[in-house]
Amino acid sequence: MTPFKTTITDGIAELVIDRPPVNALNDAGWHALADEILRLGSEPAARVIVIRAEGRGFCAGVDIKELDAHPEKIISVNAGNYRSFEAVHRNPLPVIVAVHGFVLGGGIGLAGAADIVVASEDATFGVPEVDRGAMGGGAHLQRLFPVQKVRMMYFTGDSITAAEAHRLGAVERVVPKTELRDAALAIATKIAAKSTAMIRLAKESLNGIEDGNLENKYRWEQGFTLQAYASKDSAETRRAFVEKREANFEKKP
Repeated sequence: MTPFKTTITDGIAELVIDRPPVNALNDAGWHALADEILRLGSEPAARVIVIRAEGRGFCAGVDIKELDAHPEKIISVNAGNYRSFEAVHRNPLPVIVAVHGFVLGGGIGLAGAADIVVASEDATFGVPEVDRGAMGGGAHLQRLFPVQKVRMMYFTGDSITAAEAHRLGAVERVVPKTELRDAALAIATKIAAKSTAMIRLAKESLNGIEDGNLENKYRWEQGFTLQAYASKDSAETRRAFVEKREANFEKKP
């Protein structure tokens, strides 16, 4: 079953992630998401893209249960993540991401790759990668937050609130959850009313003046994910997550 649905109305392509219980996408889901975002970018009727979600939170990243059962899928999952984030960042159309609840792992990748982020008051941003035996997400997190904040979040696994994200400049607006979709669509409507040709040029131009190459940075991180997956600690973190217990690591004397 496709973990999202899409519509196009008045130039606004709206993609809604919906994979209960926590919008954690499996291998096939990430590749399908990348394909759909790419398709929307070439859809003549679309002038701007809004990505949001239904349910308890925006996106909890990858399906850890699938990877626990099939660790060999990590390479394909990595590829699906890479393709999805690139499809947002390099999309010829502006992409607005509207987040609520938890924004974790791959959710950070989507938000960090976006052009504009709006958040509900209950949104929290986090990267639990270290506690899941993986790497990745730092490049996109660093596109949202300052370097030291990123490292604090990465090393501790601590999340930050929508209010703090707004204070740090990562989020354009923070609104009540009931107003989130309307807030995102209001910005999208303003963009959709402008010259599509000019907006496409602006998107390409702004991507070109960014510091460094986001995709290359993320690809670098993914190499460390594969290295992490070769360790016993990585397998233990996934098993502990599935079994809903604390991870037990062997301590060197």
